[in-house]
Amino acid sequence: MTSATRPRAQGRALTGALAALGLSLGMIMTSGAPSASAATWPTPNGSQAVSSTISVSGTKDYGMQRLYGSGDLGDGGQGEDQGPILQLEPGAVLKNVIIGAPAADGVHCKGSCTLQNVWWEDVGEDAATFRGSSSSNVYTVTGGGAKEASDKVFQFNGAGTLNVSNFAVKNFGTFIRSCGNCSTQYKRTINLNTVEVAWKGSRIVGINTNYGDSATLRNITIVGDSDRKIVPCQKYIGNDDGDEPTQNGSGPDGTYCKYSSSDITYK
Repeated sequence: MTSATRPRAQGRALTGALAALGLSLGMIMTSGAPSASAATWPTPNGSQAVSSTISVSGTKDYGMQRLYGSGDLGDGGQGEDQGPILQLEPGAVLKNVIIGAPAADGVHCKGSCTLQNVWWEDVGEDAATFRGSSSSNVYTVTGGGAKEASDKVFQFNGAGTLNVSNFAVKNFGTFIRSCGNCSTQYKRTINLNTVEVAWKGSRIVGINTNYGDSATLRNITIVGDSDRKIVPCQKYIGNDDGDEPTQNGSGPDGTYCKYSSSDITYK
């Protein structure tokens, strides 16, 4: 190996190592926050059509393959009754996969789960839905990203805690929504750390104060929102009868929306 080729090889090795963690060179800065240039979206390693929901138990590593809906999962609409591309059993770990379009209802977690380096190129109904009735459930999303979500990215219907870190989201309605009108409601805890939010979007998180929800935001970078229209934390009065929930203010309060101005950087 010559001295001319060695740096390129080292660069490729570094890029590969970062990709395995769901990161890009543009997302690691001195501060630990994503860069203003926005995340680098991965190139798929092949594609696979999915006509019926795939059930995942244990650990499944797709090696950066793209999965996309076909047949019953391929209409590309926003219907509330669509099936997911992938359904994770409690305790399952999903790694290194790209959800392409049509994306149907993305990924469902039936209980505690881990999504590591999962990317959604064009969110369907939702990117991921977190279910399960136990308050001990922990849903972990680390690395990856999602874009082109006309409504929600992550739908939090179950009980427990959702932790999201080193994630990028672009062009969306609400990034994470604690269900505002599910027939069974729970207290839900949301923790965000090192998340890049790129315009355009409406809300980063939406929570229900009357059920004791809380959202903690740390190391959030908002890119391209010069008018600061994106609401970091929107509070609602949720219900269990299917009605549209009413808003209950926004902004940090130390109880429900836990962050300060120093936790959010605009670029």
